[in-house]
Amino acid sequence: MKIALVQMDIEFGEPEINFTKIESYIKKATQHHIDVIVFPEMWNTGYALKDLHLLADENGNRTKHLLSKLAKEYSINIVGGSVATKRDGKFFNTMYVADRKGNIISQYDKAHLFKLMDEHLYMEPGHTKNSFDLDGITCGGVICYDLRFPEWIRAHVLTGAKIVFIPAEWPTKRIDHWQLLLQARAIENQCFIVAVNRIGNDPGNEFNGHSMVIAPWGELLISGQTNEGIYYTEIDLNEVDQVRKTIPIFQDRRTDLYEEK
Repeated sequence: MKIALVQMDIEFGEPEINFTKIESYIKKATQHHIDVIVFPEMWNTGYALKDLHLLADENGNRTKHLLSKLAKEYSINIVGGSVATKRDGKFFNTMYVADRKGNIISQYDKAHLFKLMDEHLYMEPGHTKNSFDLDGITCGGVICYDLRFPEWIRAHVLTGAKIVFIPAEWPTKRIDHWQLLLQARAIENQCFIVAVNRIGNDPGNEFNGHSMVIAPWGELLISGQTNEGIYYTEIDLNEVDQVRKTIPIFQDRRTDLYEEK
């Protein structure tokens, strides 16, 4: 599976500019014969939370239309990062996934809202897992702060995920946590982690990228990138089965000790 990570700057509170950038990045990436393209968190608005009533995508319609159209046109899978959406008068941080035929095969609202960036004051949390299949491979998708909850990542892997996608707006001042937690999640779940962080600044934060692709043994296939652009890698999904056979942690779990009955 050939994957493209779009590590982009996001124009604060400017959906028109950001939608144009997304379309441009997709068209550029398809020249490299990719299978999947992945975007960062809240790419339509950034964290312009006070203006969500003006900026959020109503029912995600614009986002879904764009992703569906381009996925079908270029026959690629799109893990659409996440966008600010509005549904029934409430706001959400929502990930959409489109398959090669242009079908929207997944919709996920961020489960863990980040209080340090005031998400909980403006948005509603999600209540469901995010599992979907890309080209016959079971995947999971979570968003940014979800990374700090290992049980949430494990819940997706226990339903079969071999790849977990993690779009983010993870600030520079905590970037060491980002790298360590991502690598730990890959190793402890024996899966591929595909994590896309933004770069640039908003009124309250600085972001420096460091998008990553990590193999099940913990090898860094992409890391340390701090410039805006598209980064490419190819993963061999047979590695997941090989690692899980070598160290069979899922067979050796003691659920009688640490899972609620």
